[in-house]
Amino acid sequence: MNQDKMEIKTPEYVSLQFQLSGLGSRAAAFLIDQLILWTINASIIIILVIIMNNETFLPIFFAENTIPIAIMIIALFIINWGYFFTFEFFSGGRTIGKKLLGIRVIQENGHSITLLSSFIRNLMRIIDSLPTAYFLGIIMVFFHSKHKRLGDLVAGTIVVHERKAKRKKKLTPIEKEIAKRGLSKNDLSIDEWALKSFSVKDWKLVSTYVSRFQQLPESERNPLTKQISGILLPKIGFDVEEKAEGELENILLVLYLILRDEWEFEV
Repeated sequence: MNQDKMEIKTPEYVSLQFQLSGLGSRAAAFLIDQLILWTINASIIIILVIIMNNETFLPIFFAENTIPIAIMIIALFIINWGYFFTFEFFSGGRTIGKKLLGIRVIQENGHSITLLSSFIRNLMRIIDSLPTAYFLGIIMVFFHSKHKRLGDLVAGTIVVHERKAKRKKKLTPIEKEIAKRGLSKNDLSIDEWALKSFSVKDWKLVSTYVSRFQQLPESERNPLTKQISGILLPKIGFDVEEKAEGELENILLVLYLILRDEWEFEV
């Protein structure tokens, strides 16, 4: 019950962390879905009453022709069960209620819910709703360490909170300069062995260069660019003497982007 987060390792050895959805958010989402279904159910019943041209609802059940009643019961069952099954499979594990609450159903391995998982999970609603008002399902979600009801246990699914989209990070002045030049990490191909030849000392050298890049006048920047290029670029097979200052600047800026991913949070 206290386990609010779950870490999943994918077959590609990528670690993903999800925040599990508890009883409160799941119950709120379920109530929203039920309000939608109650509205649909009431509409169907009212339409049937009008079609059969009865003044009150009760006499319908005693009418000689029970075919409309049978059709209505079957239609209501399909709609009430199919609502959850259809939305969860075709809408990425989200019913309307779940989408509004920011939660979704996924498989325990972190993948999207499958057709079979959705079918089994929602078929088990019949048992989870026993003896009444989803009592069994509520007890299971409340006490289970991963907030699972019986349907989740059988189908191998969990309900998690959606990951909030990260706000776009404001670009630093040097990042604006790099973007202005149309540069990216893909402009420089460095194999794994060459990348490992760079040390923390090299990272500090290139990051210091980049931090001072826009403040230095061209007369001072060009010699510094040549000097640092002569130290760093031979490690990735570049002949500094054959490159112009502007080209060397671009290579160092791209190298900064690559080494930043390796060293920024290591030192």
